[in-house]
Amino acid sequence: MAATDSSHPAIEAIWRIESARVIAGITRMVGDVGLAEELAQDAFVIALEQWPDRGVPPNPGGWLMSTAKHRAIDLVRRRATYEQKLQQLGRRLPAHHEPDLDEALDDHIGDDLLQLIFMACHPVLSAEARAALTLRLLCGLTTDEIARGFLTAEPTIGQRIFRAKRTLATKGVRFEMPAPEDLPARLSSVLEIIYLVFNEGYSATAGDDWTRPALCEEALRLGRILAGLMPAEPEVHGLVALMELQASRLPARTGPAGEPVLLLDQERARWDRLLIRRGLEALERAEAQEGPIGPYTLQAAIAACHARATAPEETDWERIAALYTVLAHVMPSPVVDLNRAIAVGMADGPAKGLEILDTLTLDGYAQLPAARGDLLARLGRTDEARAEFERAVAMTRNERERAIFERRAAGLSTAEISAEPPAAPGRTPPDPR
Repeated sequence: MAATDSSHPAIEAIWRIESARVIAGITRMVGDVGLAEELAQDAFVIALEQWPDRGVPPNPGGWLMSTAKHRAIDLVRRRATYEQKLQQLGRRLPAHHEPDLDEALDDHIGDDLLQLIFMACHPVLSAEARAALTLRLLCGLTTDEIARGFLTAEPTIGQRIFRAKRTLATKGVRFEMPAPEDLPARLSSVLEIIYLVFNEGYSATAGDDWTRPALCEEALRLGRILAGLMPAEPEVHGLVALMELQASRLPARTGPAGEPVLLLDQERARWDRLLIRRGLEALERAEAQEGPIGPYTLQAAIAACHARATAPEETDWERIAALYTVLAHVMPSPVVDLNRAIAVGMADGPAKGLEILDTLTLDGYAQLPAARGDLLARLGRTDEARAEFERAVAMTRNERERAIFERRAAGLSTAEISAEPPAAPGRTPPDPR
């Protein structure tokens, strides 16, 4: 929805923050995630019409939720009236269950967002559909932004999301937590989705902001809830550890004007020591469980290497490179190999890292040419490095990231080496910057 008023960008920012909760709350009422999204967007349109004149209400999220709920109630009542009239004419139709409308207007005791994630992660959907639908519903990404993250055509993503919502409706998937015996079978998808939400907050796919901390906080909250529900699952603790350790860097990732500050340039005194302590404790819980080490626990171990280093030169790059090698066997991915190449470049020199990068193909993924530019610059191959950063400029959709690449292309300062590029939303990211 395009903004035409000067106040619309602020309203759209509020929508990005609040839309997931609104959609989840309305899904609880109507039982249809596609319809819930439409009703939530109706509330957003009303906000765009009213707020520029009346001002943003003190509780904009509550306003959007209340408006969407009242539209849902009107819809339910119209359906009930319509069915009653048909039955009076002798038409026998199964009556829709009308929810308790008074209860629907109250805050729900359970966690709507977590239930929405389990609904979006239902086995009737493919892995690609689950990821795309959740990025749309929980992160508020546009179809175009999701397509860029998946390195896929926009119409393909649009159809994928449309079919996912239709499948959930036609299969009668209920808005509820699975039974305890069904939780393990759904766990892998849910963990992936929660981390996708976190990663979109940690490294925004598009827009003017480098990070979206509210998404990181929401993902962390959901991860902690899940850890309480499933305390014996090592990968739940591994994911929580990874997110805690990554989130500890958020205060240092941006400068006074919101400009990005890359890992090796960050003021480590600004890292959140409480989150680091909690992350290391969660990592210990994950490693103490029986069974093989999973990908989230491995990534958390990588993040712990950074968290334990009080200065960039103290970073144990050899261990990080070794952990990425193990991760590449556990979770093969060109994005994992890209991060492994960067770690090898730090541990064994840029030429070794470049050897790995030259074997990779990631069409449309800005971090690959950016990583090549870093290593080429360190090797003194300035012209080639500049060309790679210019390619990265053309690929990225994030304005803050574009500024980094443009600055590197112009200056090629080796002090700005990006040790850990973020992964695309459509992939499970190893360890973003």
